[in-house]
Order: sequence, then C-alpha cells, then structure tokens
Amino acid sequence: MEVAAASWQAPPAAGWWGSAMASDGAAGLGTFSTLSIGIGGMVGGGIFAVTGLTIEVTRGAAPLAFVIAGVVALLTSYSYLKLTLAFPGEGGTVDFLNRGFGDGVLTGAANILLLLSYVVLLAVYAYAFGSYGADFLPESGRGFWQHVLISGVLIGLLATNVLAAGLVVRSENFFNALKMLLLGGFLLAGFLTPMDWSRLSPEHAVSPMGLIAGAMLIFLNYEGFELIANASKDVADPRRSLPVAYIGGVLIAILLYALIAIVVLGHLSFEAIAARRDTALSAAGEAILGRAGFLAIAVAALTATSSAINATFYSTGRLTYIVAKTGELPRELERPIRGEHAEGTLIVAAMALLIANLVPLEAIATMGSAGFLLIFMGVNIANVRLARQTGSRAWISALAALATGFALVVLCVEVDENPATRNHLWILAGMIALSLAIEIVYRGVTGRKLRLGGARR
Repeated sequence: MEVAAASWQAPPAAGWWGSAMASDGAAGLGTFSTLSIGIGGMVGGGIFAVTGLTIEVTRGAAPLAFVIAGVVALLTSYSYLKLTLAFPGEGGTVDFLNRGFGDGVLTGAANILLLLSYVVLLAVYAYAFGSYGADFLPESGRGFWQHVLISGVLIGLLATNVLAAGLVVRSENFFNALKMLLLGGFLLAGFLTPMDWSRLSPEHAVSPMGLIAGAMLIFLNYEGFELIANASKDVADPRRSLPVAYIGGVLIAILLYALIAIVVLGHLSFEAIAARRDTALSAAGEAILGRAGFLAIAVAALTATSSAINATFYSTGRLTYIVAKTGELPRELERPIRGEHAEGTLIVAAMALLIANLVPLEAIATMGSAGFLLIFMGVNIANVRLARQTGSRAWISALAALATGFALVVLCVEVDENPATRNHLWILAGMIALSLAIEIVYRGVTGRKLRLGGARR
C-alpha cells in the first residue's frame, strides 16, 4: 500500500500536506508527515468561510474566539491521542464511540450524526466557494450567481470523484501548497503594512458569554485533527509521532487562525467587514495590496474550498463505508462503484446541495459546530470510560467533556436569545432527530446490530 494514500481514508481530508508529504516510504508515516495530516485537516476552506462571521459576532475579540475554540479542541485532542494509541486503525471516531458506548441506538445515531456533520461541512465549503466566486461578478447579479457556483462546484467535483478519483489525490498536492503559500503571503503583507490596532482593544470586545458562543460558532474549523486517527495504522512510530501531530497540529492551527483574524481586523473597519462578511479575507487582501491582494486571496479561497470539497467527497464515501460495515447503514453502501465507495458520496452530495442553497451561513456554521461538539463530547466521555485500557488521565478527558458540553450549551443559549437566529436551533434539533430516526427505523426494519471493534476491510 502506498503511504501517500493514508490520509485519504477518512474525512475531512481538506488540507495542505496530508497527501503531499505522506511519503516517508514503506516504513510508514514519519512525525512531520503525521503532523502535516492534522494541520491539513484543520486549515481548509473553513477559515475563508467564517472569518467575517466570527468578527461580526465577536468583534474585536475575534482572535481570542479562535483561541478559545482551539483550547477546547486541544483538550479533546488528548482523548483522540490516547484512543488512537490504544486502538489504531481506519475506524477512528466511529470505532472510538463503538468501543466506549457499546452497540446501543445512541451509539449508532452518533455515528450517523458524524456523517451528517460532514455534510454540513461540505455545505460550508460550497457556500464559501460561491461567495468568493461571485465576488468577481457584477454586484447586481451576485446572489443568483452565488447559488449557481455553489451547485456547480458540488456537482462538478462530485463527478470528478466518481469518475476520476485518482485525479483528486494528485491535484491536492498542488492546490493545497498554493493555498498555504498565498495565506502566508497575506499574513506577511498584512503585518508589514500599517494596521489600525485600536479595533483589537477591550472596548470593542463582546460579553464573556457572547465571546464563548462566538468561539463555538466557528469550532468546526478545528474538527480536522480527527483525520490523524484514521491514518494511525500507517504511522511508523505512533508514540513519538502522534503526540506531536495531535497537540502540535492544534497549536499551529490556533496560531494561524488568530493571526488571520488580527490582520483582517487591522486592515478593515467593522462596517467594511459586515458589508463583505462572506468574503472578508479577500476584502482585507484588497485593503493591503489593492487589486492584486484581492485576486491572490480570492484565488486562495477558491483553491482551498474546491480542494476541501474534493477531498471531503473522496473521504466521506469511505466514512459511509465504515459506518455501513459496523451495521449502522445499509449493506448496499459497502459495495464499490468503479473501485470507489461512491453511493455514500452521492447521498452526501445531494444533502449538501440542499443545505448550501437553502440554509443561511450562520445556521450552517451552528449546525456543523454543534454537531462536532456533540461528537467530541462523546469521544471524551468514551475515553473516560476506557481510561484503564488507554492509559489515560481520566480527569483530562472529563475536563474536555465538560468543556465541549458547556460550549455547546452556551452556543445554544446565545442562539436562542437572538430572535434572528432562534430558528437555527430547530435546524440543529432536526439534524439530531434525523440521526436518531435513521438508526431506530433502520434497526427495526433490518434487524442489523452494530458490530464492535471498528470496520474491517
């Protein structure tokens, strides 16, 4: 098996070095390659989609919001680290939940919720692609063309994944390297150009609860570190590489996100950010370097989001296969089409099309972040229950479970208190209810039971 393919076996393969650097040879993934998978999973299309939304919600405290969300992710990465060391394999989150909670209905529903959360993540990427793409067109027709681009990129990249999956892996190396090069240039130019630091002062911050809620709204930006678990069986020296990959990857992502937020705030007023909320990074690029800056960041955004959609399509088919192998989805989803697990990808694409075109960005972000907070809370609790087997300090995972649970409650309370966003909770409740309904009905109709111990090839 080629080691370069290891990072493509589970979502969200939306990043920079995941496939490009996974080339340490037959001996397996080295420390740098494993770290790169984690960074690549986190630094995808999400940062282009939600930076403006984050600043609109948390104002001058946006860099701190990214740090708070990152700390919650950092605590959770400890549970993933210990579980991955104890139970390496391609099952990842699905396997951890199955081992921690057994074969009950809630376990099956949680795994389906994980799949639905990736559907939401796809919708975020497609929404961002449509927003940045429409920015090139006359303002009067942007609303229409945004939806055309959203649908076009999902359908086009779905066809690529079904008909030419090998092209996806090869193209990721170039696209992700280009994205990171442009983002690095954006940060360098931003800090070398005079900035207005006053917007970062405490007087422009929001309340502590509002800050936490805003931080959790963009939590989905950090979920990609779980990708490391799915590549763990290919890591040459897990006890050396995995701690660096999990902990180091999250820390690097925190730093990068905070710096991006600082540069945007330093070069754009709150009013300008609100006016260009969906494309705040390209607006900041234009403020820093003129038309060239706008074009560079717009290209980076289109590259990053299309790369993220590409990779997530490629890997959600694998996730659907894994969930089906555990007995939680129909056997038909285990069958390959042209050597790929495409049936699940087709279903995921259809759902992402509906969400991206019909649901507002803030509601999509709420759905995705809340979904991953629920899943990660479950993984943290699973590690508490399995602490003896994993050799963990149970109190750290318990703290992580409390942090994810508290963050989820704060997010829901803040969303509920705002009349403009209150209905977003019904969308979230519907996603959870759908997960439970699928699991209950499917078990009742087929009589299949969840098979513990993770998926097998």
